[in-house]
Amino acid sequence: MTPLTALTAVVIVLLSQAPGSAAPDFTLKTLAGDTATLSRFQGHPVFLNFWATWCNPCRSEMEQIARAYRAHVNEGLQVFAIDLTDQERKLNDVRKFVDELQMPFPVLLDEKGKVRKRYALRGVPTSVFIDARGVVRLVNPGPITSETIQRGLAEILPAR
Repeated sequence: MTPLTALTAVVIVLLSQAPGSAAPDFTLKTLAGDTATLSRFQGHPVFLNFWATWCNPCRSEMEQIARAYRAHVNEGLQVFAIDLTDQERKLNDVRKFVDELQMPFPVLLDEKGKVRKRYALRGVPTSVFIDARGVVRLVNPGPITSETIQRGLAEILPAR
C-alpha cells in the first residue's frame, strides 16, 4: 500500500461515520439467531448503539434508549444495539445483560469487529443516528444524554 493509498483509506474510514455521509452497510447475526442487514431498513430512521457488557456507561444509558424506542416505534424507528462481541468474554454475558435490562430491540453481534471498524469507533458507547435515506445525521461518541437522543431523533424522524 502506498502512502497515498493508506491516507485515502484513513480518510474513508473517518468519513464513514461523519454526519452527511452514507452509513456503511453491514449484515450481522442477532442474539436471537437471525441476521439483520442495515440496508434492508432503508426508508426507516435507524438508531445504532454500539456497546459492551463490561461498559458501565453502556448499561446506564440503555434504559433511555429503550424509552426512546418505545416512544417512537410507531413512527418506524428501528434501534439496533450492536454488541462488540469480539471484545466479550462469553456470549452468556451478553444474554444476561440483555435479559437484565429487558432490551426491546434487536441485539446484533459484531463477532469479528468488522462493523466497529467500518464505523471507525473510538470507544463505547457510541450512538449513530441514520435517516430514512441511509445518511448519518448525528454521531455521539461516549455516553448519550436524553437531550442528545431527542436531538438525534429530531434529525431522523419524520416531521410531525
